[in-house]
Amino acid sequence: MNNGPGDDNALEGHANNVSGSVLGPVVQARDIHGGIHVHQGFGPLPKPSQLPPGGILIDRIEALALLDFVRSDDRGAGVPKVAVVSGPAGIGKTAVALHWAHRERHTFPDGQLYADLRGHAADQPVEPTEILGRFIRAFGVAPERIPVGLAERAGLYQSIVSERRLVVVLDDALSAAQVSPLLPASAGSVAVVTSRWRLAGLLMRGARGVQLERLTTEGALELLRQTLGGERVEREPDAALELVKLCSRFPLALCVAAARLASRPVWDLTEMVDALGQERQRLNALFVEEDIAIRAALTLSYRGLTPEVARAYRLLGLFPGGTFDDQAAAATVGQPRTQVRHLLGVLVDANLLDDVPGGNYRFHDLTLLHAREMAERNETPAVLDATVRQALDWFLHTTFTASQLILPYRRLPAPRLAHPPAEPIVFADRTQALDWLEHEFANLRSAVRTALDRDAFRTALELVDALWPLFLYRGHHAEQLGVDRLGLEAARACSDARAEAKMLNRTGLALRSLGRLEEAADEFGEALRIWHRLGNRQRVAGTRRRLGLVEKDLGRLDAAITRFEQALQDYRAENESRRAALTLCDLGETLIEMGRDDEADTRLTEARDLLAAEDDPRNQGRVLILLGRARIRDGIAAAQLLAQGLRVMRDIGSTTGEALALRALGDLALSDGRRDDARRYQEEAREIDARTGLAARADE
Repeated sequence: MNNGPGDDNALEGHANNVSGSVLGPVVQARDIHGGIHVHQGFGPLPKPSQLPPGGILIDRIEALALLDFVRSDDRGAGVPKVAVVSGPAGIGKTAVALHWAHRERHTFPDGQLYADLRGHAADQPVEPTEILGRFIRAFGVAPERIPVGLAERAGLYQSIVSERRLVVVLDDALSAAQVSPLLPASAGSVAVVTSRWRLAGLLMRGARGVQLERLTTEGALELLRQTLGGERVEREPDAALELVKLCSRFPLALCVAAARLASRPVWDLTEMVDALGQERQRLNALFVEEDIAIRAALTLSYRGLTPEVARAYRLLGLFPGGTFDDQAAAATVGQPRTQVRHLLGVLVDANLLDDVPGGNYRFHDLTLLHAREMAERNETPAVLDATVRQALDWFLHTTFTASQLILPYRRLPAPRLAHPPAEPIVFADRTQALDWLEHEFANLRSAVRTALDRDAFRTALELVDALWPLFLYRGHHAEQLGVDRLGLEAARACSDARAEAKMLNRTGLALRSLGRLEEAADEFGEALRIWHRLGNRQRVAGTRRRLGLVEKDLGRLDAAITRFEQALQDYRAENESRRAALTLCDLGETLIEMGRDDEADTRLTEARDLLAAEDDPRNQGRVLILLGRARIRDGIAAAQLLAQGLRVMRDIGSTTGEALALRALGDLALSDGRRDDARRYQEEAREIDARTGLAARADE
């Protein structure tokens, strides 16, 4: 921070300090005589608590002791403490990792991180770049401040965790390469990785292997006692032993079989033994031993379901996402929500579904494959296709509803749905709609990919288009770029030039937000050529405005003004008053940066008048804040405008706008010599930036 005239530190005489919560590099200097000191600061950050609930754990004393050894091993700073819990599917790797992590939470006071890497899921494994983004956001770092590249994200992650004591559970890893960037290098942290593979690449770099074997016979019997009750097991000891043998002492197979027996309290264990023995014999020529045990248990449990529950099980296996709630499940299977809640409860009780925090459900990867196998075996191709389309239509309808509530001025045509949801979600307000988009983002991206894979290009395109408010308000620009490129792929597959140009504008905005300005200009330039060819003057103006934003970012302010003036002329010719107002805001902000406050005031006053009739409170608040900045020399008028703008932003829950107003109020206080107020406003704005980082650059 330069202690020049008008700077906050100048009010402290010769003091030179960094206050508040700071995320990212800070340049701290007063009188510079040959050196600048760079501080990478991370102030008080949230303590993430991401561990899913654990389950029953039996017969794993040795594995837990090895994890204790890893925790206590002192290898020095910079050497990650890593345990790789490996073994075949269904052996209980996740249960061991979560049990130990929950037991030792007190040892890791700075938080617990968890990620399902989906290394063996039916769809693609999760990229480490995405997991890093989630982890960094869990510490309150603004999405706008998270870099896009893997190396840059890994570096930021290590900077955050370097002095912290954390436990990081990385579940279902596919390879060492997927895991390595996620391992905390701090001496007080431990990473527990689960995988079907031993991950020799990690072991070679010092990780400790924890290989899980099947339960002992006594351990398997104890698991049955825990799930069925000791009296029932002791009443039929020979049948219990045979059941353990038929399940090959695999925890997953035993839990599924026990859940089936628990739901049939009058059954003798002998009945389950006979049925399971017949199923194993049928599978014997097809699968290796652990697959036989688990598949036999799954199939037997599936056959014990009522027809309605069995149908829900196999159709939910087609859901295009990783987790789902009862609303998504109801839309997928085409049943009323109240009825589906009961079906989900039965499937959880049968150990065919896992319930996860937040009222969601998910399949174990082997159970998901089994559910899909049952669907393909028992349903016609038409039913399979209709089930996936129902889920996609539910996503599209809900995303479109959220989008229209958040940004009512967008002129999106209503999507054409073959299966409109019978019980659509009704959002109470903008914030709830935004929260839903953010919570469901991973599923929405999977839905877009599924639509593309099924040649439902228009559905994919409409999903991507409706996601825009999430990126506008909450950043996620690295993820945005990937999704928008899927939209561009869909537009080109549709041979829809208009949609292609629209998606090029979107990818350009994402690249601009990521600081990749030359690439953004290229995308905008390609879009501009298409709009010219289509003769769409309004869209030509919009793309010129976006090119002006890039010029402004590059510091070419005169060129930016030329672009904005061209766009403004076209918008006025097309009677696009709202878009003209946004362009006037861009002009006003650029003029403020050039020190031409009076000209800025004229432009911004016109923008305020044009926006008065629009249903766009965010930009109405923005123009008030810009007007306050332009009138900073008139302290009373500026304070009134900024206070009004701050109220608007708080009323609509726009934390980005709130931070914008607070920074402007801080500048005003500083110019008036009110250093305590200035510091308070600036610290509040920094705290909001650190907590949210909502995108303020791409007002549309």
